[in-house]
Amino acid sequence: MANGSDGRGPESDNDDGGTDQAEDGDRFVVGIQVTEAELRFVVQVPTDIDSGWSDPEAFQSLVEKRTWEILDQESTLRTIAAETSTGATVTLGSITLRSDGTVVDHELASPTPAEDT
Repeated sequence: MANGSDGRGPESDNDDGGTDQAEDGDRFVVGIQVTEAELRFVVQVPTDIDSGWSDPEAFQSLVEKRTWEILDQESTLRTIAAETSTGATVTLGSITLRSDGTVVDHELASPTPAEDT
């Protein structure tokens, strides 16, 4: 008899490394818009958004909060302010969230400061 043969396949309840979870959330593209007066966090909302997101202000705030939990807000904004023209928007990437606020996946990256040449 082989020991430990149960629950080792991909159907195991303990297998949370699969891709199915990424399909359980909504993907938001996020960026920073540069205006003359401020840096504005912007969220691209999917057209087929989950009905669990009932308050647009609340979920956009949640998307912003989760983004800054992943990226360093101060250095990201400092780099954008120093190197981006007024009127431009810098895309930081995307974040996939469930309506309960759980981050399912992300492809976020802070802009890299330009090298002085």
